[in-house]
Amino acid sequence: MSNFSHWNKEGRPKMVDISQKNITTRTAIAQSTIGLSKQLFEAIENGLIKKGDPLQVAQISGIMAAKKTADVIPMCHPVILQGSDFTFNYHKQDNGYDLIIQATIKCNGQTGVEMEALTAVTIAALTFYDMCKAVDKTMVIKETFLVQKTGGKSGDFFHEL
Repeated sequence: MSNFSHWNKEGRPKMVDISQKNITTRTAIAQSTIGLSKQLFEAIENGLIKKGDPLQVAQISGIMAAKKTADVIPMCHPVILQGSDFTFNYHKQDNGYDLIIQATIKCNGQTGVEMEALTAVTIAALTFYDMCKAVDKTMVIKETFLVQKTGGKSGDFFHEL
């Protein structure tokens, strides 16, 4: 017999029962960073990416990914999202630029949306890479992390940046 929350008494995986949890407003913000060359930054700024605007496509893919999180993370509960939004900000570095992608995901539910926010920024970063790889294959998808979460039994969390 296991003491793990996601294992049943026979020692097999289970989805935790959240039916007795209160419905609360829950928000999560996640962030992912992509390092890119000056050449790629200038191509994006001048509308020269042949596949189209990589930020718009990345945002759409991130929204789609947030809605499908429970399909790819086995113990994640399906959540009806009430909102998702993204910000994209470039920061000049010594050898190029960092693109900071943030996703804010919201719901009224019995479980949090941290995994949805993390999935959203991860897929947005991968999509950005796919859209831009013809110009810059040296891009590096860097750290991805939870910036903050609010709501629920465990309370609020704020990552010290």
